[in-house]
Amino acid sequence: MISVLMRSHNDIKYIRQTVEMLLAQTVDDVVEIISCDDRSTDGTAEYLASVPELRRIAPPEGKYVPGRTLNYMVNQAKGDIIVFNNSDAIPQNNDYLKTLTAPLKDKSVDCVFGNQIARKDAFAVVRKDYERAFGDGSVSRNWGSFFSLVSSAFRKTDLLVKPFDENIRYSEDAEWVKRNSAKIVYVPEAVVEHSHNYTLAEVRKRFYNEGVADRQMGKPAMSFCRCIKSIAAETLRDWLYLAKHRTIKEFFYAPLYRYVQKSSYYRGTKA
Repeated sequence: MISVLMRSHNDIKYIRQTVEMLLAQTVDDVVEIISCDDRSTDGTAEYLASVPELRRIAPPEGKYVPGRTLNYMVNQAKGDIIVFNNSDAIPQNNDYLKTLTAPLKDKSVDCVFGNQIARKDAFAVVRKDYERAFGDGSVSRNWGSFFSLVSSAFRKTDLLVKPFDENIRYSEDAEWVKRNSAKIVYVPEAVVEHSHNYTLAEVRKRFYNEGVADRQMGKPAMSFCRCIKSIAAETLRDWLYLAKHRTIKEFFYAPLYRYVQKSSYYRGTKA
């Protein structure tokens, strides 16, 4: 049995498409979809209540902590295979679940993650990042234990014995694979549409906290010199991408975006 665990918070813009595609999956296993909504106020909760095929559970009491909610949902699941699918990550075909979970038949594989394509309205710099991080996997396979929980699968027994860390607020997926030296398989054929056009304030918050989380995981702090080199290198890649795709309108935005992103991460590693 496959248990699809879907967290949500004010995702009404995408959640209908996500749920419809999850319900339309062609898969040999029995599938349950568990929805845990974190007090949405935009109609998400009302929509979820209108779908009888979903198994809805209330969130844990208190302030939202990713690891705690994930562990809580895993304990509620009935399936032996756990799939995490963000409520704003829309599967792109009816074989998505079958394709995503297939590598877990190999007992040496600890977890798998799927391909993410950017939305049609994504900023060009965001689209470039998704193509590098996912795509055919040729770039991100050189990034160490790169992993994304957005579209992923595990065995329930592993998550019960080795739960997510409830003391960190970001990068709980990266912490799990690092702590457990997990064997990861990337499944490029299992595709979801998922991306965010964050404001610069949101970029600042996200990457600062990712820097904090990396320090909590024992990664060395980023040096100032490396930060500057990272800003320059990524901006150059952005400009080449923008030129190739004739998207010049983001030419001046790209260096600002990279400065906020990389400098915020740098400060987080120093916190």
